Amino acid sequence: MSAKSLSKLDAPKNITNYEKKLGENDFIVSKTDLKGKIIYCNEIFMEMAGYTASELIGANHNLIRHPDMPRVAFKMAWDLIQTNKEFFGFVKNLCADGGYYWVFTYITADLDENGKIISYTSIRRKAPQSAVDSIVPIYKLLVSAEKNGGTGASEKVLTNFLHENKITYDELIMSLQNGV
Repeated sequence: MSAKSLSKLDAPKNITNYEKKLGENDFIVSKTDLKGKIIYCNEIFMEMAGYTASELIGANHNLIRHPDMPRVAFKMAWDLIQTNKEFFGFVKNLCADGGYYWVFTYITADLDENGKIISYTSIRRKAPQSAVDSIVPIYKLLVSAEKNGGTGASEKVLTNFLHENKITYDELIMSLQNGV
């Protein structure tokens, strides 16, 4: 009999302001099944998140979702990757000890020989501090909108922000990643 997989309910309740920093040359790699359950994780992922492979394998990836992250970011990611499009974004992840770490995330679908999506791969690297500093106030607006009106309200705030700044979501993320 296998151990029970961890879920979002098992995430730490005592959130701290302790930030772990990913190394400049580090890459976090994980793969999930079609439902978001982790089927592969590399050593750096385990080190940063603070879980063992046996705790992560089979757990839903949302185990490490930090409460400061707007749900709309993950809705956008799922909407894109489920249609075989790529997602790029900045994510604040939750560690097992209640701390956090920021990453620049790339998620893509993995296809079988017939072009059918069979899993998803996420590759993450250190987010530039300038990008984190720029994205935090935007995420605060989105989380506030979600608390008052759900993901739809957050999506509207994001759409309005992008329209007012005459930029697409991808342009915003890439400009922040490139320090523009």
